[in-house]
Amino acid sequence: MGMTMSQKILAAHAGLSEVKAGQLIEAKLDMVLGNDVTSPVAINVFEENGATSVFDNTKIAMIMDHFTPNKDIKAATQVKQVRTFADKYDIKNYRDVGQMGIEHALLPEQGLVGPGCLCIGADSHTCTHGALGAFSTGMGSTDLAFAMITGENWFKVPESIKVVFTGKPKQHVYGKDLILEVIRILGVDGALYRTLEFTGDTISYLSMDDRFSLCNMAIEAGAKSGIVAVDETTKAFLKDKNLAREPKFFYSDDDAQYMQVLHIDVANLDPVIAYPFLPSNGKSINQAVKDDLSIDQVFIGSCTNGRLEDLRIAASILKGRKVARKTRLIITPATQKISLQAQKEGLVDIFVEAGAVFSNPTCGACLGGYMGILGEGERCVSTTNRNFVGRMGARTSEIYLANSAVAAASAVMGKITDPRTL
Repeated sequence: MGMTMSQKILAAHAGLSEVKAGQLIEAKLDMVLGNDVTSPVAINVFEENGATSVFDNTKIAMIMDHFTPNKDIKAATQVKQVRTFADKYDIKNYRDVGQMGIEHALLPEQGLVGPGCLCIGADSHTCTHGALGAFSTGMGSTDLAFAMITGENWFKVPESIKVVFTGKPKQHVYGKDLILEVIRILGVDGALYRTLEFTGDTISYLSMDDRFSLCNMAIEAGAKSGIVAVDETTKAFLKDKNLAREPKFFYSDDDAQYMQVLHIDVANLDPVIAYPFLPSNGKSINQAVKDDLSIDQVFIGSCTNGRLEDLRIAASILKGRKVARKTRLIITPATQKISLQAQKEGLVDIFVEAGAVFSNPTCGACLGGYMGILGEGERCVSTTNRNFVGRMGARTSEIYLANSAVAAASAVMGKITDPRTL
């Protein structure tokens, strides 16, 4: 019986010729990831268990991204603890102010994750890296501690759902819309502890930034991971990357077993908006326009849609236009490199002239930490990945998840707007 690419990656790292769905394995890890929120908990567990060394100081990444630069004393204390630990054990991939970026954009950018890798992170959106043909998944901080000590972790081999996208996307339909449609169909637990394997002829039309968005939100359907097979687009992305390890390409066998196959005709898909208070509450942009929803804030950024392509899309819509008088527009690049390139291309000028604020890389606004808190009853169009109650601020606030084009157009009009009508 054939294996999926996820099964092949797990088998290779477990030293096994094959694995089956449901099988418990112990596997060696290529990358272990923590941030300024989850690393302190892991460090406490690490020290409580009497550990005196890490398994490999080149295979651990600690990225200070959630509340960095520090928003308050608590955040500063957490980062200080991580910084002290990183110095003590000479963690090579520690990233702080001036070097940091949002972890799930930074790791691919710096070549720390690549095809065939087995990566875990104490952050649910670690599944982002599946866009590179890796098996990458989020775990708890205790798992992170165990991994830092041993370089291994246990897994239950997940079943796979094959998602077949067909057709060429319409104008202003992106990876974000594809995954919101998947989540709309499956629900927030429809892929619980399963791998979403994204396939079909549509994949050839998707940029790497699209694919990162696609895999990033696999967790919002309950999935253990999302994954896309390596192709020429992937290889082009990797060309200028100083990869930490030799890439290995895995592909699903023709007779691989899937517990479900989902077919989606992308050619007929319009931009999708996830209404409050679940990512699965997806509606067509056409419905959102009919609902005539005024917007107090627009946020463009996060590990889902803070990449260079997102900024270029937003700039193409904002150029020569102004943000609506009663709407705030906050734009956050995912990494320092993206920020610098946006400046070189004149995108930042466009944003500021339109009336937006352009910030340093941070997760702050996405999780309601800082740099964009919502007040009582406010509505926000956001390119982030979650719209739970109180996710970005007050519990009475509302978040509408959308792609970067919809977000930018909505900022201009002060209400949810189809960018194709501007």
